[in-house]
Amino acid sequence: MSVVRGAARALLGAAGAAMVTAGPVMAARGIQARGEIRAELRRQDITFPGKGLPAELAPHHGRTVLTGPQARAYAEVIGRNVLTATGGRTYAQVSADLFAAGGADEKLEELRRTAFTGQMLRASLLNAYQAWQLSTLVVGLGGLLTATGAALLATGATLAE
Repeated sequence: MSVVRGAARALLGAAGAAMVTAGPVMAARGIQARGEIRAELRRQDITFPGKGLPAELAPHHGRTVLTGPQARAYAEVIGRNVLTATGGRTYAQVSADLFAAGGADEKLEELRRTAFTGQMLRASLLNAYQAWQLSTLVVGLGGLLTATGAALLATGATLAE
């Protein structure tokens, strides 16, 4: 075996072994993250209404929010409710109206609190969705890393022959 071939085999073997070790760790951490997200959503005890959802969210009627996609769907419900409550205005627009009124309008102040609370709840649910998506990516990359590492180990072994 030539020196170059031996070095290539050693490098492929070392890289493959590292990847085969790191890949399952990544996948396990991604799965663990999903479990943590699910547990936190379960603790929040968020349930879709039994009726009154838009047609595209009808499959969620009465379900508890336990996954990232469900959190995103519920965030949309909150977003729609906030827009309905504020007459289609955002928190920033309601705040601007309040400041334009000199800050002394109780109705606008209450509307601003409603918009703020709704938007914060929506943002928290969207964060859960993003974390869910990221954990999915980590699991997938862990699997890819493992498969790539196994391929490198096999290639290194073939070079040894």
